[in-house]
Amino acid sequence: MSDYKMLIGGALVEGADTMEVINPATGEGFTSVPRASQAQAEQAIAAAKQAQPGWAAVPFAERQAKLNELADGIAARTEDFARILTMEQGKPTAEAMGEVAWTEGFLRHYATLELPDRIIQDDESGYIAVKHRPLGVVVGIIAWNFPLLVACWKIGPAVLAGNSIVLKPAPTTPVTALLLGEVCKDIFPAGVVNIITDANDLGPYLTSHPDVAKVGFTGSTATGKRIMGSTADTLKRVTLELGGNDPAIVLADVDVRATAQQIFNNAFINCGQVCLAVKRAYVHEDIYDAMCEELARLAEEAVVDDGLRQGTQIGPIQNKAQFEKVQGFLETAKRDGKVIAGGEVMDKGGYFVRPTIVRDVTDGDQIVDQEQFGPILPVISFANDEDVIARANASEYGLGGSVWSSDTDRAAAIAERIESGQVWVNQHMAIGPHIPMAGFKNSGLGVEQSVEGLAEYTQVQVVNIAR
Repeated sequence: MSDYKMLIGGALVEGADTMEVINPATGEGFTSVPRASQAQAEQAIAAAKQAQPGWAAVPFAERQAKLNELADGIAARTEDFARILTMEQGKPTAEAMGEVAWTEGFLRHYATLELPDRIIQDDESGYIAVKHRPLGVVVGIIAWNFPLLVACWKIGPAVLAGNSIVLKPAPTTPVTALLLGEVCKDIFPAGVVNIITDANDLGPYLTSHPDVAKVGFTGSTATGKRIMGSTADTLKRVTLELGGNDPAIVLADVDVRATAQQIFNNAFINCGQVCLAVKRAYVHEDIYDAMCEELARLAEEAVVDDGLRQGTQIGPIQNKAQFEKVQGFLETAKRDGKVIAGGEVMDKGGYFVRPTIVRDVTDGDQIVDQEQFGPILPVISFANDEDVIARANASEYGLGGSVWSSDTDRAAAIAERIESGQVWVNQHMAIGPHIPMAGFKNSGLGVEQSVEGLAEYTQVQVVNIAR
């Protein structure tokens, strides 16, 4: 049995069973963690249900203070969190340290948010106020690409709004969440935050449970659709932050070298395993060859290795299933286009793939139409603005996108026509806790971050008093 334990009802507990956690840099297990039974999932929900009314009665300012305490607790264990993140997720140490810092920053911003009553009418004939009430028990289910940050994207607004939460991390990255549970135990009243782990078998039980009022999910579109179906009978509130196939549109007037560096950074961060990463680059035909050449150079020069090793820029793919999926994309890339950098797995013992640049592909090719979620970037040529806008919008996804040009006004005009929840000009993935994050089409439902995201964890109530 490992030293890691789940958090249920304010106590750190063993699981009914254990499961091995794989280090993606080696392909071998590095620790074992508890695995919850359905009975333990029921205990977590029951603990959350019992704790929620008392937590909702805690003054809002005190709930804000608890989020700052959580941020303090995470910051105090930065090195522990960063090392575990690298070992179970694969990202380089610098990126892992960045995730810890971002998590702390998000929590501290959440602690500044408020949802005051909105007075619609206050006169001699009556008083009408719009209030935000807690929902009750929230279930948070998170993906494996940012195990700490996304966990706190659920915990922060859920508990600030007066809810309790049961958090379930991805089975391939459970250790970070269990470490987070150790921190939460000493901050929140028993049952307010519960963290359990599974082998991808408890999700349907949690999301369909009648005592759960809301599900917050970050992960694939396919899983999001199944979650939405499981919540239908009880009409649960859902927030679904799902997949993306984010286009970067590069106009002919850019500085090719500088823009290529930014496109590369935003395509291959976290080994390309980011919902908002650049997934397809549309480059104007006048600079297409030059941009492809520069992207290929950057890919060939990138240092790919175990994230614990100094100087590593790109780590491994997080898990074997995704590794195999990416290998399938490599085969279709070679079939449909021309691989000008990478294109091969690396013989290093883990789930390593060289960063891959594919040119001479187009819409309709699998590598362009589907989300790769790995270190592969297709580069597509376009001739004019109308053409590229139509092609960018043809996707079933609509999470993010960017437009790059020395003419900011022209780029902004194009950006406003892109069908995605967030569109950037001369930058990409510029997110923050104060900025709403939402998706169009198959990229999700609802809003995360900001006051709008906090409101998603509440029920609107109108109090209408006659005078």
